[in-house]
Amino acid sequence: MTTRSIPLSSILPFSSNPSLSSNSKPRRTLSSFTSIQSLCNPLSISPRPLSSCRKVHRVRATTLQDTEEEVIVEDSFQAKSLRETESRTDAEPSESTPGKLERWAIKIEQSVNILLTESVVKILNVFYHDRHYARFFVLETIARVPYFAFMSVLHMYESFGWWRRADYLKVHFAESWNELHHLLIMEELGGNSMWFDRFLARHIAIFYYFMTALMYIISPRMAYHFSECVEKHAYSTYDKFIKLQGEELKRMPAPEIAVKYYTEGDLYLFDEFQTARAPHTRRPKIENLYDVFVNIRDDEAEHCKTMKACQIHGNLRSPHSDALEEDDLGCVPPQADCEGIADCVKKSVTPRERKQE
Repeated sequence: MTTRSIPLSSILPFSSNPSLSSNSKPRRTLSSFTSIQSLCNPLSISPRPLSSCRKVHRVRATTLQDTEEEVIVEDSFQAKSLRETESRTDAEPSESTPGKLERWAIKIEQSVNILLTESVVKILNVFYHDRHYARFFVLETIARVPYFAFMSVLHMYESFGWWRRADYLKVHFAESWNELHHLLIMEELGGNSMWFDRFLARHIAIFYYFMTALMYIISPRMAYHFSECVEKHAYSTYDKFIKLQGEELKRMPAPEIAVKYYTEGDLYLFDEFQTARAPHTRRPKIENLYDVFVNIRDDEAEHCKTMKACQIHGNLRSPHSDALEEDDLGCVPPQADCEGIADCVKKSVTPRERKQE
């Protein structure tokens, strides 16, 4: 019997050729993405080979990179992700379809998140109506906190032996690293010059950490959506500031910390938090202060996309994950997976025989 290898491009709806340039625009259809998601749906009843799921995710990460210079933030406050999930259920098992109770839970979670975000925004508007750099300092101090909380809970789950999410930990650390440099930029611009601003930002951060950690333990979906709301507000704030002060910012020099972060050294962590892009496809230019704020704004948009992706359980994958290298290591058995503390406790006490059924 003679075997013949079939090229990957003839099987998948688009090519995974690594030589594909960032300017090329492969043809993508809804049916193509539906078929891919049905192969690697983490809630699927029928098991799939682990290596095939990795390869499909790798191809998808390559083709979902942005081709436009301007970063667009999608509005998900009206539970668009839920409606998009419903539109794909034809190719997925019925168990992946949210029930009526879950629909109400999502609506309640998002309503609470929006109320919390709007409350914080009103407080900031009172104290920082015309003090832009001080406002940005407070925002960036708070913006780092959720990623600390996510990593703390994930490390706790690792210690309990429930699951190990290397991709989530890598991406969240890269996000916190990005927000740290936003904070350093604001400090260099004098945003932390007043003791009151430092006092307010750091005490809010302490409360915010414990609130987010508890929220993440109970419902990761709710915690990720709350962070998406915060990141979307940050994007909107920077965008308005750029439009109002753009001409003045173009005449001001860029802080040294911004030049080093965006243009020098190893940019691995800079690529890591941008899960909607393939690595090396975004390399900012920093010529003045205007460029700095444009890139900070676009960073917040990338955070927003990542937080949106995290709301679908098991949907996040590191941009630097290499399926070919992982497959060379052999087949790694899938690990126990669960969402939230209640689900983890339930699965931890379930007999192994019942889990395998």
